[in-house]
Amino acid sequence: MRTLVVGTRALLVELDSAREVAALHAELLRRRDAGELGPVEDLVPAARTVLLDGVRDPAGLGARIARWEVPPLAAAEGPLVTVPVRYDGPDLAEVARLWGVDPAGVPDIVGATEFRVAFCGFAPGFGYLTGLPERLWVPRRDTPRTAVPAGSLALAGEYAGVYPRSSPGGWQLIGSTGAVLWDPAREPAALFAPGVRVRFTEAGRD
Repeated sequence: MRTLVVGTRALLVELDSAREVAALHAELLRRRDAGELGPVEDLVPAARTVLLDGVRDPAGLGARIARWEVPPLAAAEGPLVTVPVRYDGPDLAEVARLWGVDPAGVPDIVGATEFRVAFCGFAPGFGYLTGLPERLWVPRRDTPRTAVPAGSLALAGEYAGVYPRSSPGGWQLIGSTGAVLWDPAREPAALFAPGVRVRFTEAGRD
């Protein structure tokens, strides 16, 4: 864990893995809710960092955090969202080949995996989901698509994600969902937020 003061009111904590980011983010939320953290306006996790913004004493807080023993994130910690998926993506057969299974086996593998939103970005409502074991990580497409349909369930590297709106993208598309990922009229607007656990169920399967 490394801490870096950014400006006069922000602190950046650098970590070695998405798992460590999730654990630190959960610990920061717990301590903030318990009144142990001090004034912090925003906590923003990313792939390997957590940004604390609106901090009164970034250097002092950084020194405190560096001494913490951060417990591992409990598997069942965080709210659970279930998303129904139709496995109709154009890259389903390619992902099945990379996994060494028949395409009909992909829904079982994905459905047996509990994902967690590590961080959000790229587009409003887009969550980067971790949880797949390393043997199931797949590469991005050699040639990105100019338009990926909204609701597409996709894989790339260690992450899974669902496109909240149509946009260019180079991830492997394995399915689609009608779930609304981003709705400004909803509270909260984003279906996925850091720390949320996600299960994908096969649409139409009892």
